[in-house]
Amino acid sequence: MKKSIVHDTCHTWEQYLPLLLIGLSASFLLFGYEFIRSVSSSLFIGYYGSANLPWVMAGGPLATIMLVYGYGWLLSLAGARRALLYSSVISAALISLCYTALRSGFAPASAVLYMFREAYIVVLVEQYWSFINSTVPIGRAMLVNGPITGFGSIGAIAGASTVHFFAGRLGTEPLLLFAAVSLLPAALMSDLAYRTGGEPQPSPAEERGRQGHLALGLFVRNRYLMLLALLIMLTQAVSTALDLNVSRLVELTYTVKNERTAFFGGLYAKLNIVAFALQFGVAPVAMRFVALPVVHAVIPVIHVAACAAALVRPGLATVAFAFIAFKALDYSLFRAAKEMLYIPLSYDERYRAKSVIDAFGYRLSKGLLAGLSGAAVKALGRVSPALNAAAALAAAAIWLPTALVLVRRVKAGKES
Repeated sequence: MKKSIVHDTCHTWEQYLPLLLIGLSASFLLFGYEFIRSVSSSLFIGYYGSANLPWVMAGGPLATIMLVYGYGWLLSLAGARRALLYSSVISAALISLCYTALRSGFAPASAVLYMFREAYIVVLVEQYWSFINSTVPIGRAMLVNGPITGFGSIGAIAGASTVHFFAGRLGTEPLLLFAAVSLLPAALMSDLAYRTGGEPQPSPAEERGRQGHLALGLFVRNRYLMLLALLIMLTQAVSTALDLNVSRLVELTYTVKNERTAFFGGLYAKLNIVAFALQFGVAPVAMRFVALPVVHAVIPVIHVAACAAALVRPGLATVAFAFIAFKALDYSLFRAAKEMLYIPLSYDERYRAKSVIDAFGYRLSKGLLAGLSGAAVKALGRVSPALNAAAALAAAAIWLPTALVLVRRVKAGKES
């Protein structure tokens, strides 16, 4: 069952209030995420070295599918609003537990924290977008999807800048408390967004998880969902290969823990500033005046060029540039364009299948490529940045035709 596509003809402030609230929620969420992202990377490298990063990344899909299933169970039991509220509060509690374990010197908690960081952020972010895609008509989405991501970047810029400034003053582990505490106002704002915007309801056939908590049967019946999953896995293959190379080069360049944490904070601050500019300055214009197939084509072409440069000149500056380019576009123009592909779909496709694709598929690709990279390290006896760069380049090249097939199916009205 598809959701009817509505092109709104009038705009009132009441229509935009839920979007403002969900944007503020995303800002708090991503403010806190910058702390856990920088801290978990720095701590794991400090305890186990970047050569072991592929193995903890490979554990990310396991943590993610556990959280995705837990979210699906909450969705069936309590509905979309309470599922987001509960999963936000539970995430805050788990981050606090990891902080306590790390303060007591329990090194394996750094691996647990890294895997949890991989899982919780995608599960929560995709719930935000499930709400947006269920309440915003396509015509309005063209205008607001970019700025909505921009609200998140405001928080992310503030968070990464705070990490960069305070890592040397407060130490690394205490920064985790910022991540835990920030989830509480995020939970409040998202709950208010649902209360003001209304909670989307499933059809009788979808009530209380009748198609399964993960609705996996939808993938068998809908080739469109499989193509979406492939698209997401290709994008994350690019991201993971670049991430591994950045981590390796940072390890070689910064050997002191707090300096390494500060560098990561500065890197993500730059990334989020670029994303912010794209979200407010480029995405609304592109989504309004550029054809969707062109948007989806230009993005992988940019990544092919950046990954090729990182392969030819594999220094920290070049690799960091390719990484920033990927993440900034991923958080802005690609996110705005990709979410348009979900709007016409049914409740279970938007809330359950989307979570499997954009949370689990996202991390599965990262885990698989990380596992292959770890195997290559074992086989070669060293980290191979050239192999990672080549993998990123190949995935970016395959991304282009996959995206164009998806867009053609949307334009032809063949989503299912």
